Amino acid sequence: MAQTPQTILDELKKGIFRPLYFLQGDEPFYIDQIAKYIEDHALSESERGFNQLIMYGKDNTVGQVVVQARRFPMMAERQVVIVREAQELNDLGRKDGYELLHKYALNPVPSTILVFAHKYKKLDGKTKLAKDMDKHATVVTSEKIRDYKLVDWLTTYVRSRGLTANSPAIQLLADHLGNDLSRIANELDKIQSQLVGTELTTELIHQKIGISKEFNGIEFQQALAKRDMKKAIQIAQYFVSNPKSSNLIGNLSLLFTYFVKVLMVHKSQGMADKELAARLKVEPYFVKDYISASRRFSERQLLHIIHHIRLADGYSKGIDSGSRETESIYKDLIFHIVRS
Repeated sequence: MAQTPQTILDELKKGIFRPLYFLQGDEPFYIDQIAKYIEDHALSESERGFNQLIMYGKDNTVGQVVVQARRFPMMAERQVVIVREAQELNDLGRKDGYELLHKYALNPVPSTILVFAHKYKKLDGKTKLAKDMDKHATVVTSEKIRDYKLVDWLTTYVRSRGLTANSPAIQLLADHLGNDLSRIANELDKIQSQLVGTELTTELIHQKIGISKEFNGIEFQQALAKRDMKKAIQIAQYFVSNPKSSNLIGNLSLLFTYFVKVLMVHKSQGMADKELAARLKVEPYFVKDYISASRRFSERQLLHIIHHIRLADGYSKGIDSGSRETESIYKDLIFHIVRS
């Protein structure tokens, strides 16, 4: 049965373990989290020596995995078999491996917790194997967090770690780290290990993650919102010269979200600030920034800007880009925004 990653993590934390997990998808963060939780908590430390086995897809076949899964535990109620990099099982896509896994899924051994960590790929949903796994196994599909959902995800994730952060701090994390959830978790691990108290501030994030206070996505956005071409070009040149400092796709997503919200202000004339903040999904403190930007850009100009951000996003992903390089994409976009 298909489940969300968070549902399964919540279930595991209550001590509920199922016999067969198939963890799949483009986002490895939750796949690693679920597999690691099972590895660390399904058995006591004394039981792991004889009853926990870590296998690797490239070194094994489905047949070998199933043989191990059919063993009985030794002096314990259950055993754990975790298949890391399961996407590399060389017979998973062949008839023999397919049939073995299909047969096991129909009748898994109740005293075994078998976990397939199948990263960056998904089973073909049209196949009988995928349909039967969905019926008889616990299938968890871990998808990449969409850029427009990243701020909400970060807000929830930061809170789940017992930390607090205001909107500028969350936005700074989203802008600099993008939607690489494993990287986000690692960076927050480093910060939290040195943190006195629970508050994440922009100052602390700048200091601990090494983000330039002058040259980052938010400053780039603000320069464009104020039509400051000189500053926008300086920041873009910094990005090009220091590619690890920021990424083009993330910055385009940030700009797209920002200018769409500025356009929404035009469509919300007469709305009270609190109501407008709810509509824009921002804290009331930031409403004045969007209102100011709406006075600098007409609806027609904003539609023109959004169109060119979409074009730039396509270029950044190789769509109709010709020989355009990152610097050229930045400069063209700056021109179209500032001179709109």
